[in-house]
Amino acid sequence: MASSNSARVSRWSRGLVVAGVLLFVAWQVAVLAGLSRSATVVLGVHGFVFHVVFGKAYALVPSYFARELAVPSAPLVHLPLGTLGTVALFAGTADLAPGVVGPVGATLWLASVAVFVAALGWTIRDNPTGSETGTGASNAHRERIDRYANAAVPVVIAYLVLGATASALEAWAFETSAVGDFVPFVAGPATTHLLAAGTATLLVFAIGFRLLPRLLVVSPRRWLVILVLAAGAVGPALLAFDFHGGRLFATGGAIQALALVGFALGYADLYHRSERRRVGGWTILLAAGFAVLVAVLGLSFALGHADGAAFDAHYRLAVGGFLGLTIVGVSYHFYPPAIAARRFVGPRLAAVAVVALAAGLALEAGGLLAALEAVVVAGRLLAVVGAVGYATVLGTIFLERAG
Repeated sequence: MASSNSARVSRWSRGLVVAGVLLFVAWQVAVLAGLSRSATVVLGVHGFVFHVVFGKAYALVPSYFARELAVPSAPLVHLPLGTLGTVALFAGTADLAPGVVGPVGATLWLASVAVFVAALGWTIRDNPTGSETGTGASNAHRERIDRYANAAVPVVIAYLVLGATASALEAWAFETSAVGDFVPFVAGPATTHLLAAGTATLLVFAIGFRLLPRLLVVSPRRWLVILVLAAGAVGPALLAFDFHGGRLFATGGAIQALALVGFALGYADLYHRSERRRVGGWTILLAAGFAVLVAVLGLSFALGHADGAAFDAHYRLAVGGFLGLTIVGVSYHFYPPAIAARRFVGPRLAAVAVVALAAGLALEAGGLLAALEAVVVAGRLLAVVGAVGYATVLGTIFLERAG
């Protein structure tokens, strides 16, 4: 029975990853088509980032808490709610559907989050802080760091619940002015930061400090792990609750920048000391570089230097560059391109896709900041090419495994 449940969790967790990859391509196409930032953020954050994050979290987090997922059917229930919710919310935000479609989509997405939180919460109910880490004897020297990483997961869940609820309230505010009275507290970009920075980024830090050292066969520096996790837990809250405000917003920006730069330095240190040089590893190294760029732009906002183009560049570098390339790199570790049997699909195509994505996002951001429209379009087109290449690699592997 246990193996049957594990297979079911694995199958539907992979379904979430597949949906996320498809939404990744759709996101790049929507950006190239010139749709609004508020609409494309939905595809990037609610769609790509969270579908992959949820998919891998169902598979990884229970084992990190020395448990098995208590509700094996949760990913199966989650998948249609999350995917339909994302598509509907995007369609409504982009004015491609009647006004009520967006709020309904946000509600469906919130329901998918409720499934996720309930399933994980019930799974770790007797080990909520992760003191039991599931760390094997061969990794006993990493157990203390594993506990630090586990302790961040409840904070991640709190950000997720708050961000998903705020997203639904914000969507319904367009239909009901009474709801809108509550929304300015966490509306627009503030809500996005609760989800992207508070949930996704902090989870990348937590899972990253458990997973990446094992993939690279190197141990991280404990003080840096503590610093990054602590800063990553506090920064998003200050940003969201005083967005574009005064001293609190500036402090949150500085703390979040510290977390991003700390994680980037921590991973660069791991990669430097590791003897492994695979495409997934250097892809995450590129993501670490984007994390530093995101931190620099974020600090400029905290100091009051910002405009619409800079906001667009920041969002693309954060969601596409840092989170996006981190997800791409980690997925190349879980689904190695070298196992693909089809001709022209393998490590070379995987590397080309990464280079296209990174170069495209860098060109787009540079073009936005320099007001060079041709460069922006070229960067976005290159990002589409990279996304299609990435989807081709993972799609081939998934199809071959299914067969």
